Amino acid sequence: MTTLPKILGIHHSAYLCRDAKETRDFYCDVLGMRMRATLAIDKRPGTDEDLRYMHLFFEMEDGNYIAFFDLPDSVKEDYFKNKDGMQEYHFAFELENLEAQKYFKDKLKSLGLPVRGPVDHGFVTSIYFHDPNGLQVEFTVRSGRHEIILAEEEAKSEDVLARWTAETAAVKSERLNLAAAE
Repeated sequence: MTTLPKILGIHHSAYLCRDAKETRDFYCDVLGMRMRATLAIDKRPGTDEDLRYMHLFFEMEDGNYIAFFDLPDSVKEDYFKNKDGMQEYHFAFELENLEAQKYFKDKLKSLGLPVRGPVDHGFVTSIYFHDPNGLQVEFTVRSGRHEIILAEEEAKSEDVLARWTAETAAVKSERLNLAAAE
């Protein structure tokens, strides 16, 4: 059997934004990230199809990035309503400690942004808010027992997944095009 190459991590996640400048102001001025690239492009990647857009990259301290696409010719305001972080998606940035989390919570609230939390999830403590694009953002801090809790969860994860799959098979087969669980 051939050994698969290792995936090193996530380089960036990319999302649609309402406005490049508004997004830059939030991620740089409010959250303190470094803007590393603003690529003004006029063709869909890998094609000759006309598509005018900007691709922005913001760097975090660990060298990973969050990126955004500004597509002015096809943007629609409805897309940017606040997203439900569970039914759609959210991303979580890791902070060093609870003091940093409190700093950002206070800063966001002072700007009039609603912030939920902190929420203690056992292995992490999180706060939640929305960026100008309606994306739910989480700031998370690892607990002192982070690795212990995840090791305990990992040990039982296959059994928990099997039970969940069996318990939800009927409702999913009604709603989705999934084969029944074996």
